[in-house]
Amino acid sequence: MEQIRAFIAIELPDPVKASLSSLEDRLRPAEHPYVKWVGTEGIHLTLKFLGNIAPDQVPRIIEAIAPASQGLSPFELQIGGLGVFPNLQRPRVIWVAVTGEVEQLIALQRGIDQALAPLGFPREGRPFTPHLTLGRLRERASPGERNSIGKLVMATEFEGGPAMEVKELSLMRSTLTPSGAIYSRLASIELTGG
Repeated sequence: MEQIRAFIAIELPDPVKASLSSLEDRLRPAEHPYVKWVGTEGIHLTLKFLGNIAPDQVPRIIEAIAPASQGLSPFELQIGGLGVFPNLQRPRVIWVAVTGEVEQLIALQRGIDQALAPLGFPREGRPFTPHLTLGRLRERASPGERNSIGKLVMATEFEGGPAMEVKELSLMRSTLTPSGAIYSRLASIELTGG
């Protein structure tokens, strides 16, 4: 049976993507070929990675997460602050922080995590850190190359992008191709609380 590589996310509006695209343009010098950049069309705020699921699980997943989203009113987030995981000396992931009404975002993520546990999706073992991934360093990047990226991130100012109102979340499909992942929405669920 065909499997769907799926995750739950908040999709970004075009003005936020444009701001991230401008930032990526400043971070993408040609001398850093060991960074795999995420195309701005593919950047989203992941709330829960589901992995491979059977197509017939989609309705059950939507039914399970609907109460978590329907209990919350729309809320506002902003992007700003550039960073890396795990640290500037040995970066593996380059990201932008998510700020604003983060308490509602965390409540939404926790609700989704709890709602999906009975369906066999394990709860997250580490705390949720809201961020948008811009790029990942390839495994073959040397310590010197990693340090160079850490310095670039430290030297790059990013005041932040436009605010965005979160009104819905999406169940997304990720199709892996040689040129990168292609994302498509399987379903969206509105935040209808309040």
